[in-house]
Amino acid sequence: MHPSRRLLFACAPWLVLGVLAVRWPGLGMVWWLVLAGLAMAALADAVLALRMEAPEAGRRVAGSLPLGAWSEVKLRLRNASHRSLNLRVHDHHPDAFDTAGLPRGLRLEPGAWAELRYQVRPLRRGRHAFGPVQAFLDSPWGFWVRDLRLGAGEEVKVYPNFAAVAKYALLATDQRLSQLGVLKKRRRGEGLEFHQLREYREGDSSRQVDWKATSRLRKLISREYQEERDQQVFFLLDCGRRMRALELDGGDGLSHFDHALNAVLLLSYVALRQGDAVGLLSFAGDKRFLRPRKSVPTLNRLLNELYDLDATTHAPDYLEAARETMVRLPKRSLVVVVSNVRDEDDQTLAPALKLLQKRHLVLLASLRERELDLALDPADQEAPRDFQAALRAGALHEYLRHRRAAFDRLRGLGVQTLDVVPARLALSLVNRYLDLKTSGRI
Repeated sequence: MHPSRRLLFACAPWLVLGVLAVRWPGLGMVWWLVLAGLAMAALADAVLALRMEAPEAGRRVAGSLPLGAWSEVKLRLRNASHRSLNLRVHDHHPDAFDTAGLPRGLRLEPGAWAELRYQVRPLRRGRHAFGPVQAFLDSPWGFWVRDLRLGAGEEVKVYPNFAAVAKYALLATDQRLSQLGVLKKRRRGEGLEFHQLREYREGDSSRQVDWKATSRLRKLISREYQEERDQQVFFLLDCGRRMRALELDGGDGLSHFDHALNAVLLLSYVALRQGDAVGLLSFAGDKRFLRPRKSVPTLNRLLNELYDLDATTHAPDYLEAARETMVRLPKRSLVVVVSNVRDEDDQTLAPALKLLQKRHLVLLASLRERELDLALDPADQEAPRDFQAALRAGALHEYLRHRRAAFDRLRGLGVQTLDVVPARLALSLVNRYLDLKTSGRI
């Protein structure tokens, strides 16, 4: 318990009286009487406060929360006593959470209950714990504040933000993928696998007509084809130090690694819907391996295995990751390497991609810093004002020249490449995957 402002304000006249008693000693007896009265009142109020029955408190929060998104937490408080309670409530949320709507004040009548709601926004993935609810209870006369810890703690898991996956699922159901930015391209000619027979439609080629079925049913029947299923998409996910980079200057606050996880989840969902199997190997620090599997529950498996995975301070060893992939992945697959590539990686990256290409189709998806695009925005371009500005501009263009040359060399080896800002990685990966599917490369 600690003194309230009311007690401090009540002591103010007593202090003023003490100052006056120094000038007029006759007030000394009054000063002592006032002190005795205040002490007795404060003591009686403290005893009453300690005897007050604490309210009951409970918390309702989802066991899994998406990274960077606002979620609601509900606090329920019940007054089981026969006295009205004045409370100020605060929740001990995890340190890695932003909050809105706390603290809150309320008055609970005898036998009544109240529900408080506030918002939390997780800033870091992994396991996090809520502590007990903290309530400041006013004493009956308001001279003291009793600090209470109510209820029990609770653990929650913060997952990569799967809002994009849910949005994709909704738009896929409505056949409106173009609203998400995913481009479904029409296949040139026929698919790779026979799907079904159907009635002839205007626009079908003559090669699609099944003449035996047409003669039997006496109406034009066409064969319908679909993309080949039962393929494998395997992710090589870089957990190295470059993936710890954050987007500045108006970015969304997510690291390159968080954007990479979101992209992996979205492409995994799309590939599973296409009938392909999905697997993953992380490298450069925390190594995790998920064998390629099919079916929708595979996405839940990915979420549960990767929600607490994070970037480390290690340097990526692409060649070691490629060797392990060749051992663990005997079937030809689309291997998607998600990383943040520099031109100095050529010594290990190029041999690793060559090794993977012996058996697999390789797609290198590299995250490009958003600040580079902002620095080269024509709207913001102006002549350097001094020598240092000229050096910075020259160094930036030289760095980008080396970066383009490195990607040109990789494309010359037959490697599929993507070099995009983090916010565009997910949709770019999905579009490239669908393009490879419709072209028959996988």
